[in-house]
Parts: sequence; structure tokens; C-alpha cells
Amino acid sequence: MLKPIAALTLSGALSLFGNLAHADWQDTVADAKGETVYFNAWGGSDNINAYIQWAADKIEAKYDVEVKHVKLTDTANAVNRVIAEKAANKNTLGSIDLMWINGENFRSMKDKGLLYGPFSDSLPNYKAYVDPNARQSLTLDFGTPVDGMEAPWGMAQVIFMYDTATLETPPKSTQELLTYAKKHNGRITYPRPPQFLGSTFLKQALYELTPYRKALSQPVSTIDFDKVTAPLWHYLDQLHPVAWRNGRSFPKNSEEMIRLLDDQEIDVALSFDISAASVQINKGNLPESTRSYVFTNGTIGNTHFLAIPYNSQSSAGAQVVANFLLSPEAQAHKQHPTVWGDLSVLAYDKLNNEDKQRFDDLPKGIATLSISELGKTLPEPHSSWMGALEKEWQKRYAN
Repeated sequence: MLKPIAALTLSGALSLFGNLAHADWQDTVADAKGETVYFNAWGGSDNINAYIQWAADKIEAKYDVEVKHVKLTDTANAVNRVIAEKAANKNTLGSIDLMWINGENFRSMKDKGLLYGPFSDSLPNYKAYVDPNARQSLTLDFGTPVDGMEAPWGMAQVIFMYDTATLETPPKSTQELLTYAKKHNGRITYPRPPQFLGSTFLKQALYELTPYRKALSQPVSTIDFDKVTAPLWHYLDQLHPVAWRNGRSFPKNSEEMIRLLDDQEIDVALSFDISAASVQINKGNLPESTRSYVFTNGTIGNTHFLAIPYNSQSSAGAQVVANFLLSPEAQAHKQHPTVWGDLSVLAYDKLNNEDKQRFDDLPKGIATLSISELGKTLPEPHSSWMGALEKEWQKRYAN
């Protein structure tokens, strides 16, 4: 008489699932061997470029996957390339394998069906070390659900920099910034939109100035844009005449703002890199008296991600790269204040003692704020706000 087959216990089922997932990942690693991954990522920062090269060397040695960093000036250019390839029916052998992305670019690619995946939930390091409930931006990218279509890479927050040798008390709100500018003509500025930091300055100011904050989480097409943004344009109309070069010219990016701060042309610079001041002090580009700070009521912060285009010719290799970049080794090295200083997306309490020590041993950096000092993180508006704000800014102030 045949014995009945016993039902799998819960632990047995989980073990079987784990073994299958492990086998699937090992197949991915095997498929990736010998592949070249064209990693399209912003190339405007020497220290970030150096970090990507460090990771590329590690990945090639460990997995026999070559990573080629395609340096971008604007991520939208890479998005447009994938759109053009789809229009030309180039549905395989695409020119991009991995992209550094978030916000409007992610929403555009997701809406147009240009992404490979979902894949992030299957990465071993994501499953082991990321807590998706730890921060809303891990699963909601500028209001767009991630749905596993991109893997988190790091977290950023707007910080401000000033020289304590020349400025005792910096302005700690958008309104205080205007008050300071009126008293110190030509000493305040911000990057020119649509450069992302300049556009982020607009969002930061709007968040502080508008009485309709809840509207910022909605698609811009569903609200009264003129009513919600009126306080922002009124503010900028007052700021520009007393700004650097009377608001007729703007810095191109954070790097130019840092140079202007070092040259004592302006009194406050901003960055989305919390370790920017420490990195630039270490390089000799800012005086050691430079310090970082945030606004009293918080600053805009977000998570940035890695995505794989639908037509990647090295999707296995791209997954291996994304997984390595989520490892405690790579995340801790990236968070080193003079390497990049980018905040880790890993949950500290999910690390083992050895990996916790990696983070515990990181130097703070002479001008880098601690997590507690960074204070409140303000959420990014819905991704549709970026383009709308940039378009209106160009209409009003471009010259």
C-alpha cells in the first residue's frame, strides 16, 4: 500500500523556495560571465566616477563582468536613446544595459514599457539587506510605484554649505535666504534649471512657501498650478534682482557653486551630496572652515535607483552589477565621506556584526552632517512637477 505524501511543512516550503531562488540566481551569475555592461550614469563628478570605476574593477575580478561607464550630462539623453531604439524596433541588443535613474525619467520609462523587470526583489542583496518599509522613497519614486522595476542605490538630501570664517549664522529657511540676499546684494544664487539641483531648489522653495503642500503629491495636471505656485514666482521675482549677477546669470551646477563659494563670490552653496563639503575640503577646493547645514524645517530628499532597459543585451550582467552595488562592501565604501558620502539604502539592523562594523568605522568627515543632524527629510513632489516647474521658470526667467 502506498503511503500518502506528507504535506510540506512551512519551513520545508520556505527552504525549497530559497533553494530554487538560489539556483535561479546562480544561473543569472553564470549567464553574466563574460558580458559587458554599458552603465549609463551621470559623469559630472570626479569622485562619483572614481567610485564607479572602483566598483567596476571589483565586479570584473569577482564575476568576469566588464562594466563600461558611459558618462552622461543628462539622464534624459539615455531615456531618449531607448525610446528611439524602440521606435526603430531594436528590441534586442540595446545600447544601454544599466541606468542611474529616478523621478521623471523613471516614470517616463515605466509608462512607455521601456524597463526590464521586475528584477530588484530577486537580487540576493536586496532581499537580505533592504527594508522596503524603512523609507517611502524606496518603493515610491517621486510618486511613481517602483514595483521592482529599479533597484535602490543610494539616498540623497539637499544640504547647504557656508564658510564659518566669513559667515557666522547662515539663513536657515527659504524666507531667511531672501532676507539675507536683500541685506547682502549679489551673495546668494542657485543653479540654473533644468539642471536637477536648480530644479530641486525650486521644489524646496515651493514646499516652504505654498499653503497648498498636499497638492504637491498629486499629478500636476490635476491641480490649479497657477494658484499653488504663485508664492514661488513672487519669491523669485524678489530674489533675482538681489542675487548673484542680479539673477541674469546662474551657476551651471553644484560644482560651480562650490567654486564661487571658495572664491568668496557667494556666501551659500548647495548640493544633493551630504558629504560634498568634506570631499571638496579634502581636495583643497574649499577652506577647512566650511561647514554644512540644513534648513530648520527640513530639506528635500530622495532615493536614487538603478534600472535595466527592456532591450538590454546584458540583462544578466546588469543584475549582477546592481546586486554588487547593494552589497555591504559597496554601500559602505560609497558612504565614506571622501569617496562619495552617499547615504546607504541598507537597513543597519539587517547587517551582520562584521558588516555593521564597516559602517561604524566610517569617518564622519569634517563637514558632513550626521543622520540626526540632517533632520527632517521633505518628500519629493510627484514627478510631473519637475517638468512643469522647469517650463514655467524658463518662460519667466530664461534670457
